[in-house]
Amino acid sequence: MVQAQGLTTAAAPRSTGGRGAGNRATAPRWPLVVAFVAPAFLLYTGFIVYPLASALQYSFFEWRGTARGAFTGFDNFTKLVTTYPLNHELWRAFLHNGVFFIGTMLIQNTAGLAFAIWLQKRRGKRFLQTAFTMPYLVSPLVVGYLWSLILSPTFGPLNAALRAVGLDSLALPWLGDPQTALPVVILVNAWQWVGFPMLLFAAALAGIPEEYGEAATVDGASGWQRFRHITLPLLAPAISIVSVLTFIGNFNVFGLVFAMGTSEGGPAGSTDVLELLFYRTAFESHGDLNAIGRSSALAVVMFVFIFGVSLAANRALRRREARLT
Repeated sequence: MVQAQGLTTAAAPRSTGGRGAGNRATAPRWPLVVAFVAPAFLLYTGFIVYPLASALQYSFFEWRGTARGAFTGFDNFTKLVTTYPLNHELWRAFLHNGVFFIGTMLIQNTAGLAFAIWLQKRRGKRFLQTAFTMPYLVSPLVVGYLWSLILSPTFGPLNAALRAVGLDSLALPWLGDPQTALPVVILVNAWQWVGFPMLLFAAALAGIPEEYGEAATVDGASGWQRFRHITLPLLAPAISIVSVLTFIGNFNVFGLVFAMGTSEGGPAGSTDVLELLFYRTAFESHGDLNAIGRSSALAVVMFVFIFGVSLAANRALRRREARLT
């Protein structure tokens, strides 16, 4: 008995020492943490924070070409909504961005959820997921130019195929008609990015326990009832993320509409968006010496709007998500 107590007493210091060593091993090594974080922090500061701060500063001054003039306060912001044609183009571009976002939400994200559900237990799932996600790995500029060739009214394969099967009435100048140009660009954008929400929804579906659906089936629930009352509420976090990211992406869209509608948002401004307006104000306002001031003001307005709406939408969706779950 004494021997056993002696062994226990002798072992105690070694056990305590082990815990101390473990604590020292798991303590953060700050030089190593800083070494890993610093490159990303410097890149983020140099390419995101500094340009935003510079745009904010530039927007409060009058510019003569690249020479900074007097401090003008909010004059550049006022002229965005009072100077023609900038004020007219601003509201038109804003409206088109709103339509772009709504159309993309309805088409891209609905299709992404449908594909995610369809591929849940499908053979060749990995291959099909890769095929659906391949387009968004390509630059939007390249996608835009390729679809411009496909939709060409003279030599495009789409109209050629429609004429070959006797559907000449449907062989339209898709990007040359103001009535069809914006819907076509929205469809192409949804086609390119449908793989992104599909992957997010697929990951969320994989995290839903099968027992929930099985219990609902035993209780007599139909397939739609299981989706409506079990699957959809549990997908609320993924839907929130996809919705906010879709909003941010579609109010910053540039490459695709530039390639398919030029910097003027043609035809007749039917595909004009905020990023194109910023581009024209900054780089194509040949007669405006204050292009830097006005374009910087527009950039600040866009940032404040997109950031504010995204933050408010995220909080509202989180509250709704909490009620559903």
